[in-house]
Amino acid sequence: MKPIQVGLLGTGVVGSGTFNVLRRNQEEIKRRAGRGIEISMVADLDTARALALVGSGVKVTSDAREVIANPDIDIVIELIGGYGIARTLVLEAIAAGKHVVTANKALLAVHGTEIFAAASAKGVIVAFEAAVAGGIPIIKALREGLTANRIQWIAGIINGTTNFILSEMRDKGLDFDVVLKEAQRLGYAEADPTFDIEGVDAAHKATIMCSIAFGIPVQFEKAYVEGITRLGAADIKYAEQLGYRIKLLGITKRTDKGIELRVHPSLVPTRRLIANVEGAMNAVMVQGDAVGTTLYYGKGAGSEPTASAVIADLVDITRLHTADPLNRVPHLAFQPNAMSDLHVLPMSEVVTSYYLRLRVADEAGVLAKVTGILAALGISIDAILQREADEVGGEGATQTDLIILTHDCVESEMNAALAQMQALPTVLAPITRIRKEELA
Repeated sequence: MKPIQVGLLGTGVVGSGTFNVLRRNQEEIKRRAGRGIEISMVADLDTARALALVGSGVKVTSDAREVIANPDIDIVIELIGGYGIARTLVLEAIAAGKHVVTANKALLAVHGTEIFAAASAKGVIVAFEAAVAGGIPIIKALREGLTANRIQWIAGIINGTTNFILSEMRDKGLDFDVVLKEAQRLGYAEADPTFDIEGVDAAHKATIMCSIAFGIPVQFEKAYVEGITRLGAADIKYAEQLGYRIKLLGITKRTDKGIELRVHPSLVPTRRLIANVEGAMNAVMVQGDAVGTTLYYGKGAGSEPTASAVIADLVDITRLHTADPLNRVPHLAFQPNAMSDLHVLPMSEVVTSYYLRLRVADEAGVLAKVTGILAALGISIDAILQREADEVGGEGATQTDLIILTHDCVESEMNAALAQMQALPTVLAPITRIRKEELA
């Protein structure tokens, strides 16, 4: 059978990895797919780079639309990234009757509803395994492997840059700004790391997993997003002393009131496997009613790990290329006419427990005032750690750190408590609040 013809848009890190892995493992892939898969056309503004990658026998162009217009191309791989031209090209490829493979989590998190609707109407597939957690097959696990389950929650370390930074802060006792510069030097962080360190990248991925897990439209605009920029080395140290590690988690959860969708630093018990995921690695925990807790671990980025996921999508499409569109796995796991309108909760309605660090004056009555505010709002305390003043500021210090772990409460109540505590004259610096996730 004639090989299925693929057009590649973008020959950067992932694009070059995809071409190289497909060429290197072509015979093994053909045995699995049932026919050959061949990248026969490549588009990149840097045509010299593209030519150096593909050599002779593959057409290279600087115009992506030339690839989309080619009637011989069956599948278009979009590896350009971003919301702008990528969206236009993906929609044009769908309109031309091409299947699409993309690693573009930002595009799908923001415009996924429009893109999936267009693909369904045209009877083509949009595959996106590489958009979440790189080489970890979490999309296939959620959409197919766990299809018998009522998913209860997902919690994932889904940004390698921030996990590397937090791991280094813990191992070396350094503050965020110092470790960020080292991460940039080593190539783990971009020159502009905003999307990573502010949690936006993780929120894009959490949004996609949320939609698949609960059968709701992608709604990135409703995600709560908080990054790691305000964390200090002291918080990492205190968390360790209390039996926790701090991880930036993407969390989505089914509750009686609706769906939670949030990204923020979290205290995770050290005994949990996910708390021990270090460096730039990713991991995702999924809780299903039938299977219980499952954990998926691996490289969340990189040329060939991400290429592994891209090529897995190519194989899936090749197998299903001639299948009736109604018999394919739905893009978001649930049939399009069976999607739910479950409410995504605002953060103020989320229930969780908290770690609080207060820099306070070292004088009598401070602890009583703080605990009195929490008690008045019905927030119960799980543990208190009060440092000696000389441990914090050296001999003769007049201020100290007060660390409080709470039991579960509604976020709005904690917000009210923090406002009252911050107004106390004996609270000398902005209060650090980190949510605590037991993941039991």
